[in-house]
Amino acid sequence: MQNVMIVGAGKGGTAILKIVKESEVLHVAAVIDRNIDAPGVMLARQEGILTGTDWRPFLTDQIDIIIEVTGDEQVFQLLRNEKDKQTVLIPGSVAFLVARLLEEKEELIRKHQYETYLHELILNATNDGMVVIDHEGYVILFNNRAEEMIGIKKGRVLGKYVTEVIPETRLPLILETRRIETNQEMVLANGLKIITTRIPIVEGNGKLIGAVAVFKDITEVVNLAEEITDLREIQTMLQAIIHSSDDAISVVDEKGKGILINPAYTRITGLSEEQVIGKPATADISEGESMHMKVLQTRRAVRGVPLRLGPKKREVIVNVAPIIVNGKLKGSVGVVHDVSEMKSLSKELESARQLIRKLEAKYTFEDIIGKSEEMLLAIEQAKLGAKTPATVLLRGESGTGKELFAHAIHNASDRKYSKFIRVNCAAISDSLLESELFGYEEGAFSGALRGGKKGLFEEANNGSIFLDEIGELSANTQAKLLRVLQEAEIIRVGGTKPITINVRIIAATNVNLEKGIAKGTFREDLYYRLNRMPIHIPPLRSRKEEIPALCERLIQKINRDYGRNVEGITEAALLQLMRYDWPGNVRELENILGRAMIFMNYYETQIDIHHLPELKNNKQSNEHSETNSPEYIAVGRSLSEMIEEYEAGIIEQTLSRFNGNKTLTAKTLGLSVRNLYYKLEKYKLENNGMQ
Repeated sequence: MQNVMIVGAGKGGTAILKIVKESEVLHVAAVIDRNIDAPGVMLARQEGILTGTDWRPFLTDQIDIIIEVTGDEQVFQLLRNEKDKQTVLIPGSVAFLVARLLEEKEELIRKHQYETYLHELILNATNDGMVVIDHEGYVILFNNRAEEMIGIKKGRVLGKYVTEVIPETRLPLILETRRIETNQEMVLANGLKIITTRIPIVEGNGKLIGAVAVFKDITEVVNLAEEITDLREIQTMLQAIIHSSDDAISVVDEKGKGILINPAYTRITGLSEEQVIGKPATADISEGESMHMKVLQTRRAVRGVPLRLGPKKREVIVNVAPIIVNGKLKGSVGVVHDVSEMKSLSKELESARQLIRKLEAKYTFEDIIGKSEEMLLAIEQAKLGAKTPATVLLRGESGTGKELFAHAIHNASDRKYSKFIRVNCAAISDSLLESELFGYEEGAFSGALRGGKKGLFEEANNGSIFLDEIGELSANTQAKLLRVLQEAEIIRVGGTKPITINVRIIAATNVNLEKGIAKGTFREDLYYRLNRMPIHIPPLRSRKEEIPALCERLIQKINRDYGRNVEGITEAALLQLMRYDWPGNVRELENILGRAMIFMNYYETQIDIHHLPELKNNKQSNEHSETNSPEYIAVGRSLSEMIEEYEAGIIEQTLSRFNGNKTLTAKTLGLSVRNLYYKLEKYKLENNGMQ
């Protein structure tokens, strides 16, 4: 049974709902209308059918047929674009026409039944055979035409149970199901073939009072249809239906000449009507055999045949069936499904799945917390570097977040959909690092894999590679890395043939490369290649104002990792963290917060001072002890005010210690001179007589 979604529940949609609801092969899955009080919506609710104001949530692959009855062209186009290719979309014009015709037919039948019941003499004059039974199955009307066609006199039928006189009838079943059976072919006991329609007779209050069968001699029906049907109107309607299909359709006559194609056919094959209509069925074939000609020869349908059509050799699957009228072959009709787009989407999906499995860049610039001037400057530089192919050198102490920056740079670049390979140069021995980075050829050394192995640079081709602890590279590996930066090519270990690669290098170090150059442990030419775009990531002690935001983010992360539900950190504990110099930077902060949360009771929701380990700076000052004491935390003062006051006191104290020397003060506090001047102006410390 096919699922139907009706979009539009006005008068036309209500009529369609009533018709489809009575069908044995169609199931109404949903009725959609922006007016929640539309008559069709109300009827659907009574019948237990899903309703809604937006069709999108209901448009799944379970929907086989969409009947659009809104009359809104925009709605039709949206449905046409959003629906699955296998889903049939019946436009409003066709739906309204079908509904109108069926409604008129049912109305005429009901009116005719009622008049038959009251005016038997009139019904006897009709050319249709008619049998009416009451609600118990006994014949109450049997007209003259029914006598002629069935061959039984009226007197032998009236008042009898219908199956006693007409064993082949289905009228008792109509009483049970209350379903209409229209245009059913049937062979009577005397061998006469008829077309019959069986309808239950139901009063307005829903009471079943009987059923009626109206039937015609099939020969008369065919002759009558040929006499009264306007063939041009049928052809126009047929063309409208065919042209509305998203699947390409082509029709040829019995000689194999093209007589009809739809716009979808032109779109897929690239062939216009002038190139197909009147031309042989082989005119559109690029590769393969014409299925139209095969069907015309065999008079048998073919399905799922792969072909290539049109000048672009579009790959398609075709289903072709013969057109047989009155036993005569009149032509064939073919439905063409474009599979090249489907294959392209499948390849993209598979590629995406591979990338998902291999992609390791997890963070973006939104994950980096930065409020201080130095941190904001580093973020802006990194964003600028992400938009260029230049090598980026991330410099900063251990634990400041260099790898986080590397992830963000990759994800903000045009390489974000390619691989991101991470390499810790200090974690791999010198003997293995070269083969891991550049790969090796078969037989390059004892234990080498058969066929050789790709290196990490090749794996990262068209993507990014993050070389952490770059200062730990051996001299030989440094020379090979310099070749990668200069020539954009590598040579595998044991190989001689250069391999061209396209890799974005992001390097990081926490050591002083300049000292390495002076000692001869780091190549000067490699340094200048790497140092093209240096980005300094400041230590945590120089941006303590970011500790509250960092704590909030880290607590959320640790909650996910450890399955905890800690809500935050108290002001007293936060001030304790602010007094510490953080030699391990953000990594140390995460470690301390994680340790505190592990030892917290499950009913505790706030990290307090007693949860934190003892934090002692190397040089701890006793000045401002009153400010640092817990008693100094005044009720009603905001956290930001207390933090700023504490920071101002530290700067003032350090300036005083160095007799107002701003350069030494900035260096001691781990600030840039420009950042120090900014804070002096912010806290109005310039007028304190310190020069």
